[in-house]
Amino acid sequence: MKTALVAAALVGSLAAAVHAAEVPRDLLDGCNVSWDSPGSSSLDSMPLGNGDIGLNVWVEKTGDLVFYISKTDAWSDNVGGNKGLLKLGRIRVKIDPPFDVAKDFRQRLNLHDGMIQIENHESQIQIWVDANHPVVHVESENAKNFGLSARFETLRPVPEKDLQADTVLDGQKTRVAWFYRNKNTRIPQLTNRTFGAIMQGDGVVSEGCATLKSSKAATKQALSIHVLTAQTATPEEWLAQLEKQIASTDAVKMESAREQHRAWWNEFWNRSWIFASGDDDAKKVTQGYVLQRFVSACAGRGAQPIKFNGSIFTMDWVKREKKNGVETVVTNNADTRDWGGQYWFQNTRPMYWPMLQSGDFDMMKPLFGMFRAILPDNEKDVRDFYHHDGAYFAETKPFWGGINKLTPESPGKYTDFYYTPILELSAMMLDYFAYTGDRDFARETLLPVADSGMKFFDQHWKRENGKLPLDPDNAIEMFWKARNPAPDIAGLRFDLQGLLALPDDITTDEQRSRWKRFLAEIPELPTGETNGVKILKPAEVYDHGHNFENPELYSVFPFRLFGLGKPDIELARKTFAVRRFRTNGCWRQDGVQAALLGEAGTARTNVTFVLTRKDKQCRFPAFWDHGSDYVPDEDNGGNGVNALQLMLMQSEGRKILLLPAWPKNWDCDFKLHVPMQTTVEGKVRGGKIKSLEVIPESRRKDVDVVEGS
Repeated sequence: MKTALVAAALVGSLAAAVHAAEVPRDLLDGCNVSWDSPGSSSLDSMPLGNGDIGLNVWVEKTGDLVFYISKTDAWSDNVGGNKGLLKLGRIRVKIDPPFDVAKDFRQRLNLHDGMIQIENHESQIQIWVDANHPVVHVESENAKNFGLSARFETLRPVPEKDLQADTVLDGQKTRVAWFYRNKNTRIPQLTNRTFGAIMQGDGVVSEGCATLKSSKAATKQALSIHVLTAQTATPEEWLAQLEKQIASTDAVKMESAREQHRAWWNEFWNRSWIFASGDDDAKKVTQGYVLQRFVSACAGRGAQPIKFNGSIFTMDWVKREKKNGVETVVTNNADTRDWGGQYWFQNTRPMYWPMLQSGDFDMMKPLFGMFRAILPDNEKDVRDFYHHDGAYFAETKPFWGGINKLTPESPGKYTDFYYTPILELSAMMLDYFAYTGDRDFARETLLPVADSGMKFFDQHWKRENGKLPLDPDNAIEMFWKARNPAPDIAGLRFDLQGLLALPDDITTDEQRSRWKRFLAEIPELPTGETNGVKILKPAEVYDHGHNFENPELYSVFPFRLFGLGKPDIELARKTFAVRRFRTNGCWRQDGVQAALLGEAGTARTNVTFVLTRKDKQCRFPAFWDHGSDYVPDEDNGGNGVNALQLMLMQSEGRKILLLPAWPKNWDCDFKLHVPMQTTVEGKVRGGKIKSLEVIPESRRKDVDVVEGS
């Protein structure tokens, strides 16, 4: 984990190197979250994390400080079920005398420093997850001497189906140590996977195997919880590895670690920002934007990508279901999440598209790395089953990949014959290269993935009259076994054009010749008429539909064939105007598409809904509504962030377009990234650009402003 974070920090320095402007601190502090009363459960928690380790933190009415610990790679044997990515456990901290929550209580999320601070009239507690090391710190201070105890509370006291019980080690005199260990022998990625922690501190002693207690009262008390996931032959090897990790972490003095932690978060906030103002909606949208970016940063630098269905911030959840008029109430613990432990590409992608304009390139690496690691096995599966080259990524699979092995006679369903993910991932990778200019990434990740996808589509269907017939091929989850679905046609055209535009020195003559030939064989996007008006169709031939999606608009986003300044934008606008499903929230991308088409009113309505869509059971403003997924719904937040960025600025190649769908009555302070390692920083007042700085200055000539849209 330390190595991963350090490597990610080097990638993230690309953003810092472009322009060292500092975030307006008063505007960022205005997005902090503060509470003046305690909570009662994890539904009243605040999130915190370092990119890999996450916490849900709350204070109960008894004065107990409580938090769940999570980790991005804490995978159980239940990956296919609803308890795949587990909590490491719950920690309960008690102050003696008890922490008084009745007088001057405040719990505050300090965004700039990446810390949660809790205080009353006499005491202060500070919690932070070191941005550069795999450790959680709890620091408490009081003018008078006080005692402290901390107890580990397991969510898994006994084994369940596909789940083991936690093991708490006996005989630990000055620490508490525990772990969960898989027994799976069928799946190499899960075999002997062990995750847990050691909790320790200065001047503490064990009181039983699960509790630490300060040996004497003092004005300052501190705890450290060191976390590790590893696959080891024995639990003893895992423990030895964690002890070695602790020695390395503790070699950095606390004062230096805290300073470096704050420096990481300062650099993160300096990468980019959007602060809208002008009315109450703008204020709320701004806070939603900032908090979603914070939550992504808390979970975005780990071994695996962000989980759309709760990320690493799932809570104890009260679920109400009504069947045949009878309501049932089920309480799930924080290990549980709907839609399981597998990755759904349709829902995972929304968190990652906006990281380009945010300059959060380090956080995109886990997504790219997961699919790059999957590629060889998927290529083998395709070769063995379909007897041709290339690969595709199934819409729904665990982090080690796999394909759906289907024949044309298979009946088909939501995610069968669904080949789009490798096309969209390739499009995102092409954009990543355009933004960063990272040639090593292009050679080692982008080209292997994208070219393998091109080979799959090129060889999977036989030509008809010199053209590629994509049949059978899903139009995402909406239309099953369609013919020539719009998303894949748009994706192939977008990706092939992008690949052919890459520098000649990182591609080969054979690749360019093959891509050029293949591009000429891609069918045209299907079109039809509605009330005499020409529109885009979801496919050439399709059935009645099985979901609530608009596949015909994938040529607007994610495959940007239509947009402002591009040919036939009116065709796309007319299609958008008569779209079958007009919905906001969750994985739906109406706001993103509206922004790209310059539809400012629709885009504003969308982001105002999406970035204020807190779930009613939760206290934290950016724990998004359950919707179609699970709380907190990360794809909801990702789509909102993406749409707001695109309302403010869009870029394609050298072209930079400002205020393409920005509300006239919203002012804004902003800094965002565009291709060619460029940042654009400015102020919007009264629908006009009042100040603008483009770094490098040579890119200023590429800026066009649509004022007062």
